Amino acid sequence: MGLDIYVGSLTRYYARDWETVIQQYARETGTPFEIIRPNQSENAVTETETIRATVLEWRSSLSEGLKDHLSQPLDWDESDNAPYFTDKPDWDGYSSVLLWAAYLEHPDLTKPERVDNWTNDEAYSRSTAEDFKTTFPTLLRDTEIWLPVDFTFTFVARDLGDNTVGFGSAVSLLRELDDLNVQTWNAETATLANWRCEGAEKNSPLEVCARFGFAIMRDMAASAVKHKLVMKLDY
Repeated sequence: MGLDIYVGSLTRYYARDWETVIQQYARETGTPFEIIRPNQSENAVTETETIRATVLEWRSSLSEGLKDHLSQPLDWDESDNAPYFTDKPDWDGYSSVLLWAAYLEHPDLTKPERVDNWTNDEAYSRSTAEDFKTTFPTLLRDTEIWLPVDFTFTFVARDLGDNTVGFGSAVSLLRELDDLNVQTWNAETATLANWRCEGAEKNSPLEVCARFGFAIMRDMAASAVKHKLVMKLDY
């Protein structure tokens, strides 16, 4: 099961009116390809207006529940004209970014050469412990959906697929990623673009995977903030 990052409207996402980078490549090259999602239902609603109405009702309910913690109601682009962006850091790229941030917070620990069972990694476990005040909460606190509204907390709620997932702010995520960059690589835009183009083969060294994953995540978060769109893990 691979990992993609999607930035766009939730209407488009649930209507399946988008393609992963692998789907795009398959279409452009005429390569047969099929995505099978866990618990995918053949009876899922795909009619755009029905989905949009459900999204807006869900967003209103979520905003009402969070109103005491927000400076403004939740809002983002759910129009037909909303663009979408996507890329594939896969689990190695994504988890390497998390470990890179966690080890920055725990310099007494030695980074592993490669990602291996990252959820049980000591630095990650320390940074995500309830009694530890991490510098990167939006990145590390098991977040799957980032909303393009500025707040600093994370929370757990039911998504539109009726799954309990972690939510955070795409604005906060972008700040945290930029902070991580400044404290470690201090890479400029051209360098990040090169890291993204170079990619990372499976089982590449931790830093190679972290650079690749970071370049994708930072660009996706920036697109979410700029275009006022939701950012979501897709797997």
